Amino acid sequence: MAGSTDHKQDEEGLKDPMVGFRSYLHGGTSSLLSTLPTLIVFPVYKTVFRQQINNTPLHQAVGQLYKEGPVKLFRGVVPPLLMRTLNGTLLFGLQDTLLRQLSLPSQNVIPNSALPALAGFGAGLVEAVVCTPFERVQNVLQNSQNDRHLPTLKSVLVRLKAQRTALGYYRAFLPITARNALGSSLYFGLKGPVCAVVAGQGLSPVVSSFISGTLTSMAISLTLYPLSVLVANMQAQVGGEAKGVMASWRMLWKSRQRSVALLYRGGSLVILRSCITWGITTAIYDRQKRSG
Repeated sequence: MAGSTDHKQDEEGLKDPMVGFRSYLHGGTSSLLSTLPTLIVFPVYKTVFRQQINNTPLHQAVGQLYKEGPVKLFRGVVPPLLMRTLNGTLLFGLQDTLLRQLSLPSQNVIPNSALPALAGFGAGLVEAVVCTPFERVQNVLQNSQNDRHLPTLKSVLVRLKAQRTALGYYRAFLPITARNALGSSLYFGLKGPVCAVVAGQGLSPVVSSFISGTLTSMAISLTLYPLSVLVANMQAQVGGEAKGVMASWRMLWKSRQRSVALLYRGGSLVILRSCITWGITTAIYDRQKRSG
């Protein structure tokens, strides 16, 4: 009788809209609170971007940014700050919504252990649709070659709007979709098991969540880093010859002298950024979720 009552309560919880809404709220809040670290590490991100675009060594990229000064250093910071909050709201909220739908008794054909990853994959697809324009604007603003003819955020928005959708705001949509969907699937599929292993070492829940988010996002960032490099190179320019994904990849691979080491230039800084942002975001989100 008690088991039947518990099952009924679980099913009611899956259908409670307020329970699902809290996941969106917690996801947005955790990402909003992590915008300060995002702002702090933005110079790191911009250094990585410079390495991805120009294939320059770390010391040379830092030297270029230093010469350009602090004003240009933070050019392009607005889109990622907005995107971080929107990203967290969509990613955590949609994943939880999809997970609840997949967990209903009528949808139990998939093993429970695979459901978080599957729900994360779906959330990543939607995230790509919503966030691609933000990433496009950010990459255009961060490319110093655009400073003269596209000096302001408004000028970038106007120029992209004048382009065809696939060349304007949704340039590099396919690789972004692949990266976000796979990354979200891996994140939600690995986060729980990794957290359980870390917690088994006697660490507090907050520390376990932080380490889990850090390790998971670190592995994902390194695995999918080539896609991020491809996206950055496809989105940095406005106008010019329109190359497809495969043509852009061949051009990128050739420019890196067909070297994996050169393709991963800047990868170590991605680890640092992931450690800070996703570790904090995961710890805050899990803490809010435990508090109800």
